Amino acid sequence: MKDFKEIIEILSKNNETIATMESCTGGGVANAITNIEGASNVLKFSAVTYSNEYKIKMGVDSNIIDKYSVYSIETAHEMAKNISDFANSTYGIGITGKLNRADEANNFGADNEVFISIYHDGEYVDLSLKVDKKSRRENKDLVIDAIIDELGRVVNEKN
Repeated sequence: MKDFKEIIEILSKNNETIATMESCTGGGVANAITNIEGASNVLKFSAVTYSNEYKIKMGVDSNIIDKYSVYSIETAHEMAKNISDFANSTYGIGITGKLNRADEANNFGADNEVFISIYHDGEYVDLSLKVDKKSRRENKDLVIDAIIDELGRVVNEKN
């Protein structure tokens, strides 16, 4: 797995911050960030909102979940923007999806698709990934690597 070292260095140098609202990755992104020295300079807040109830409590509009499903880029947008606003951070990352399992409470969307949104300055950068590894851990690593690549690209473009 890749790491957040270069991203943390750039954000720290520019006094920029990040916050995450994660669902299927279960805090894996925040963990990967905090594995890097200097992370405390940039990570403002992280929430694991595994249930719809807590996504809504953290500001995700329930109408978005009802209309598009919890497994959608629209929900990831809401997660990214709301966590950025909540933490007053420069960047917000929202992650939702399914890792090799059906969800009987939310039976919309593919069982092996993850939606990621990176929010910055009123704009969204979106990813959707097919996750096809046998284990949840391997699929989480795929998602985290994709976030590192895309966030690195966005941070480098902005700075």
